[in-house]
Amino acid sequence: MLDENTRREIKSLIMREVVPAIGCTEPVAVALAVAKASETLDTAPARIEVALSGNILKNAMGVGIPGTGMIGLPIAIALGAITGKSEYGLEVLRDVDDNAVDLGKKMISEERVEISHYPEAPDKLYISAIARDESGGHFGKAVICGGHTRFVHIEKDSEVLFHEDFAGECDGADEEIALTLHTVWRYAVESPLDELIFIREAERLNRAAAERALKGQGFGHKVGRIIATAGKSMYGDTPARHMLAMTAGACDARMAGEPVAVMSNSGSGNQGITITLPVVTYAEEINASEEQTVRALVLAHLTSIYIKQSLGRLSALCGCVVAATGASIALTYLMGGDFTHGTYAVKNMVATLTGMICDGAKPACALKIMSGVNTALVSALMAMNDECVSSAEGIVDDDVDVTVRNLTAIGREAMNETDLMVLKIMSDH
Repeated sequence: MLDENTRREIKSLIMREVVPAIGCTEPVAVALAVAKASETLDTAPARIEVALSGNILKNAMGVGIPGTGMIGLPIAIALGAITGKSEYGLEVLRDVDDNAVDLGKKMISEERVEISHYPEAPDKLYISAIARDESGGHFGKAVICGGHTRFVHIEKDSEVLFHEDFAGECDGADEEIALTLHTVWRYAVESPLDELIFIREAERLNRAAAERALKGQGFGHKVGRIIATAGKSMYGDTPARHMLAMTAGACDARMAGEPVAVMSNSGSGNQGITITLPVVTYAEEINASEEQTVRALVLAHLTSIYIKQSLGRLSALCGCVVAATGASIALTYLMGGDFTHGTYAVKNMVATLTGMICDGAKPACALKIMSGVNTALVSALMAMNDECVSSAEGIVDDDVDVTVRNLTAIGREAMNETDLMVLKIMSDH
C-alpha cells in the first residue's frame, strides 16, 4: 500500500480536479472571469471586454449556455456580469433566471460585450476580462490562466490586487504529485475504502444528468435517446447499449444548455461524464459490489488526471480520448483484470483513438463520446483476452507510461497546427 502522505496528496489532487460544473466549462470559465472582474469593479458594469486564447474561443462557440436557450460566448459573458458569483466556481451561473437572460440580451444588443482573440496568450487556457463602469474611467480586471478556475491576476483601476507570475505555459504550474500508471492503479485498488468513498458523488450527479435526458424527448442531437430506443434493434438489451445511451444522454443534455450540474474532471464536464457513466453503468449490470464500483471510479478518474498532467488542460486532441482511456482501464478492473490487463487496455486505446480532433464544445460531442465509450469497451475486452497492440505498431511502447507520453506529445505539440486550422475553419463559418 502507498504510504499515508502519498495517499493524502493524491486524494487532494483528485478533489481539486473532480468538481461540479454547470454548463460547458470554457464559456463558464469566461463567465467566472467576468464575474470576478465585475466584483472587483464594485458596481454594475456598463461594458465587458474579454481577450481569449484560441482554444477557449474554439470550445465556447457552439455550446448551449444553461438556462438561456442560447449558444456561445456573448450571453455567457453578459450573465457573468449580471448574475455571476465567482465564489460559485464552475457553477458561477447557478442563479440565472429569465430576468437575467433578458438583461443579458439587452446588453448584447447594445453592443456592450466585446470579444477578441489573443493569439499571444501564454497558455492554451487563457481568459482576460475587463469590466468598465459607465464613464469608462473605472475598471476591474481578472485573468484566468492554466486552469478553469485559476486566477493569476486581479486589478482595479490600475492597482494590482493580486498577481501570480504566469510567464510561459501555465499548465502544471501548481505543485502536483508526479503520477505513473502503476501508482494510479495502486492508489485505487489498495487504499482504504473509506478514503475513496467521496467519488460516489460523481456517480450521483452524472447519472442524474443522463436520466434527465433519457426520460424526456432528448436534447441536442438526441444521441443517447436514439441509442436507448431505436438502438435496441441493433445493440439489443445489452450492457454496451446501456453504457452508450447513458453517457451520450448526459452529454446531450449538457451541450444543449440544460441547467444540470455534472461532475467534471480536469476542467471538463464531458470528460467527467465519459469517465463516470460507462463505469457505473457496467458495474450495475454485473452487480458489482460497492467496493468494486468505488475503486473502479477512482481508477478511471485518476487515470485521466494522470494523462492530463502531460497533455495540459486544452489541446487539439479531443478530451474523450483521455476520458475514455480512464473508463477502459476501470472496465478491465471490473472484469477481474490485474494491472497488466489495465496496461493492455490503455495501449489499445492509444492505438485506436489518438488523433481524434477537438473542434469545440457542441451537441455533436455526444457522437465522439459514444465512439470513445465503444472503443473503451472493445479495448477492455481485448485486454481481458490478453490481446494488446505491440510496440512494433505505431506509437505504442512496451512501457505504458512512455505510451501515454507519446499520446500527449502528439496532442500537446504535434497537433498545434491542427488547432489553428480548426479555429480558422470555425471562425470562417
